[in-house]
Amino acid sequence: MSDKNKMPQNQNDFPNNKKPKLSPMMPKFNFYWIYGIIAVVFLALQFAPHDVALKTTKTKFFTEMLPSHDIEKLVVINKERVEIYIKQESLKNEKYSDLKKRNGLFAASETGPDYFFEISDVGSFEEDLSKRQEAFPQNERLIAETATQHNYVGDIISWLFPFVLLIGLWMFVMRRMGGGAGGAGGQIFNIGKSRAQLFDKDAHVNTTFKDVAGLDEAKVEVMEIVDFLKNPKKYTTLGGKIPKGALLVGPPGTGKTLLAKAVAGEAGVPFFSLSGSDFVEMFVGVGASRVRDLFKQAKEKAPCIIFIDEIDAVGRARGKNLVQGGNDERENTLNQLLTEMDGFATDLGVIILAATNRPDILDSALLRPGRFDRQISIDRPDLNGREEIFKVHLKPIKTAEGVDPMKLSIQTAGFAGADIANVCNEAALIAARNNKTAVDMQDFQDAIDRIIGGLEKKNKIISPEEKLIIAYHESGHAISGWFLEGVDPLVKVSIVPRGVAALGYAQYLPKDQYLYTTEQLENMMCMTLGGRVAEDIIFSRISTGAQNDLERVTKMAYGMVTIYGMNAAIGNVSFNDTNQEYGFTKPYSEKTAEMIDHEVRLIIDACYQKTKVLLLEKRDKLEELSKILLKKEILFQHDLVEILGKRPHDKVEVVIEAPLVEAIAIEDTEAVLVPIDPTVPSSTEE
Repeated sequence: MSDKNKMPQNQNDFPNNKKPKLSPMMPKFNFYWIYGIIAVVFLALQFAPHDVALKTTKTKFFTEMLPSHDIEKLVVINKERVEIYIKQESLKNEKYSDLKKRNGLFAASETGPDYFFEISDVGSFEEDLSKRQEAFPQNERLIAETATQHNYVGDIISWLFPFVLLIGLWMFVMRRMGGGAGGAGGQIFNIGKSRAQLFDKDAHVNTTFKDVAGLDEAKVEVMEIVDFLKNPKKYTTLGGKIPKGALLVGPPGTGKTLLAKAVAGEAGVPFFSLSGSDFVEMFVGVGASRVRDLFKQAKEKAPCIIFIDEIDAVGRARGKNLVQGGNDERENTLNQLLTEMDGFATDLGVIILAATNRPDILDSALLRPGRFDRQISIDRPDLNGREEIFKVHLKPIKTAEGVDPMKLSIQTAGFAGADIANVCNEAALIAARNNKTAVDMQDFQDAIDRIIGGLEKKNKIISPEEKLIIAYHESGHAISGWFLEGVDPLVKVSIVPRGVAALGYAQYLPKDQYLYTTEQLENMMCMTLGGRVAEDIIFSRISTGAQNDLERVTKMAYGMVTIYGMNAAIGNVSFNDTNQEYGFTKPYSEKTAEMIDHEVRLIIDACYQKTKVLLLEKRDKLEELSKILLKKEILFQHDLVEILGKRPHDKVEVVIEAPLVEAIAIEDTEAVLVPIDPTVPSSTEE
């Protein structure tokens, strides 16, 4: 045999130490197969044919067998079955040749029986048998014997089957309720074991800090924790202690879990990953048992990292649960977690990472130093951060020339990392839908429009009257925002239906601003009311299209009065219940509540009148803009500049070319294209 045809004799003979892979179609062994085989065997024993005799009829017995005197004896079994034994010398007769055809397991035996038939009443059968033999000599008459037989296998199965069924059902339910916890099959005895997934040197994690963009400050904090584990003496020699825990806090989609994956890939130590809901179980004491088992495994693997995602599932503040009773399973689990975090030695090198987007509901004991020593804030990325995130997500996408991550980041202010990933994926899908060979900037623009305003409804039929109302409504928003100071610049106005209920929408370019004055908030409310005011001026009636606008205005007005202390009558007080200390009660009296409602109405009415005065003054521009909008359906900023002129309150020059933003970022001012704080509207939809 040549070397080429020689088969490898051991594991090391395979090239590059690669083992032959099993066929993906080969079924995997399942322990339930054994149960199935046992059940099939029992059923076969129960229902398989046990009769060695052939079935005949009562008529044939009386007309053929009995008169020929071939029968040796009759046996009545259980008063319902008659078994016939044929004489040995008569078996050679041709009429009994069918007995010779039996073979195998149920072949005819020398002792019989040979035939059988069923009867309904043994008394009538014996009487009939006696009458049929009246002419027979006395010594040739047959007397039917009686016998009783028991099917012990069937009786045992019928007795055991209900118990086996109940036990099997119980085991199945327990396995499912255990959720595969703690090892082999997730038996009920392992339900208290930790459900953490272990990533060690054998389970490689490909995510590194290079894959995490836009979180530079958070990466510095987390990288220091990784350095603690790699070089602990660098810090302990100076008297420092390794931190016990770090809490990643931020809005959904900002990259908390991704950052934890990068830590697992960079640290080079065992990494236990699980969710806060993995501790929660319907059985009493299971959550606390899983916490103990988790930390037991962590101590054995130290130095290591434990990552608990969505820790608010188990770390809610105690004492605020409406469930009455002294045995709250979630609180017991949290108590055990607090004990374990502050109980193990500080020099073991076990660090806990946790992530949540609701830090306000966490228990204060969980957040104190000594448990979570550091709280790392992961906010939505800024302009440069969004550019870096776009670069990461654009790598696997085949893009056309001219796709600029900076231009895309300008248009997506307020977007989290998950939103940017969605934009890139949506752009690729749009390009594929249009049979393009590469994804261009127009595809990204369409993806951003779809995410902000929803899917374009091309087949939605709008009557000319409704379309006219929508055009004036959106024009009212545009003109109000164009001439009021402190309002974000408008970049796009559209009367093309999008989303579920948006018949038209306007997009703005809000700055990365964190503080707002009273005048700015009032002007933003005026801009939001511009659509309702325009309808009132032009048609002398109003429509339901301002529902979204009124919700925003109401929220902003109540925020000014009850949260930010921007009302003289109510004063410098804030009733914002961030920590839910008041529950369902109000922290103010009924009289104060009436004052709040009154002041909110005064603020909204004042903004409404201010907007009405402005739109009456600019009514000619309102008419002109509405007509052009009816004709083009979509207007960009350069169209608005031609119609309305340059914005009077712009401190920086903003240049926008349709359909893309070309250059915005002057004097540290960023213009961007999405909703920001919910109390400050950056777009309007009807």
